[in-house]
Amino acid sequence: MPDMTTGTTAPTGSTTATTAPPTHDEVMTVLGSVIDPELGADIVSLGMVPSVEVAADGLVTVGIKLTIGGCPLRAEIKKEVESRVALHPGVTDVKIAWGEMNAEERSQVMTKARWNARENAPDTEVPLSCNVLAIASGKGGVGKSSVTVNVAAALAAAGHTVGVLDADIWGFSVPRLLGISDRMEAKQVDGSDKPLIVPNERIVGDGVLKVVSTGFLVDEDTALMWRGLMLTKAVEQFLRDVRWGDLDYLLIDMPPGTGDVQMGLARLLPRTDLIVVTTPALAAQKVAQRAADMAKRSFLKVVGVIENMSAFTCDHGETYALFGEGGGDALAAAIDAPLLGRVPLEPAVAAGGDDGNPVALDGTGAAADVFRSIAEVIISDIAPPPAPDGVDMAGCSARLFETVNAKLAELDAE
Repeated sequence: MPDMTTGTTAPTGSTTATTAPPTHDEVMTVLGSVIDPELGADIVSLGMVPSVEVAADGLVTVGIKLTIGGCPLRAEIKKEVESRVALHPGVTDVKIAWGEMNAEERSQVMTKARWNARENAPDTEVPLSCNVLAIASGKGGVGKSSVTVNVAAALAAAGHTVGVLDADIWGFSVPRLLGISDRMEAKQVDGSDKPLIVPNERIVGDGVLKVVSTGFLVDEDTALMWRGLMLTKAVEQFLRDVRWGDLDYLLIDMPPGTGDVQMGLARLLPRTDLIVVTTPALAAQKVAQRAADMAKRSFLKVVGVIENMSAFTCDHGETYALFGEGGGDALAAAIDAPLLGRVPLEPAVAAGGDDGNPVALDGTGAAADVFRSIAEVIISDIAPPPAPDGVDMAGCSARLFETVNAKLAELDAE
């Protein structure tokens, strides 16, 4: 007769009990606790378990598809699956039928993994009210760092507190471009149980630049021979172990390409928006489009395109398209993002970078004007700064909602 306390059935004429094997759904529930150590999500939600078979004698066969057949984490996943499924008292043995995902399945599982990472982003020292803009490019040599510091300087000159994170760990150039050479130090700060790195600062009119770079930790001519994991960890430390304080904007000078740092940033700061820098050449535009594709796959929004090294105008007024033309417009159209500006090729931009005085600060000429114009567009349209304390927010949706509720309450009372 059935044993109502254990859920087992004792055969007639026998004193031993036989536990029924688990159901398909019970095995799937157990497998939902097995986490892929690389992708950071359970193997069921990632679509890695195409089949589960439970035999009457308690043999459970689990089908598992790996992203690649020779996955180095295969042994770890095998151990987790076998040990967890075997805990069910009705299981007599566990077998795994290995498979390999095709290209479409691999793409789907990576999309799920990136979304899960976005939804479970770790805490950072970057204020939630801060607008985070990553300045990215598909290739090196397009002047991305120069664009970053000039736009940041123009935002600071407009009275804002702007963080500049030099995430180009290998090819750091922000310290020289901003004329800052002081070493960064870690200090004990209020509200933290551990010392935090304090950014170097440069006052710009009524605003301030807070700058962090590996260039403040090593000599300028030192080669950093770091691989992918170390690069990602360095960016993570700059986000989690730096006392950024109040910020209106954080501009991140990204390394070129679509590698570990880019994917790490998408996981750590999923609210980041991208501005893609390209040169006028159509070939450069095609490469820059990869950076936009990376953003899309990582659920990041591309908010604008900047065409750098646009036409050169000589002293007698003749204009020359030295690096081609049309790349900025073509990229903006291809990724459906606005073209924020075309920065002309001017010696003053390079000279300002060499001297540590961005042309956007006190410089004159077309390039300085374009950088200031880009900053104005960012402030007014792309990423308006958080409202200062004490400013009436009656026009915002939250206050509007409160006002409507108050009026409805008055009507109900009447």
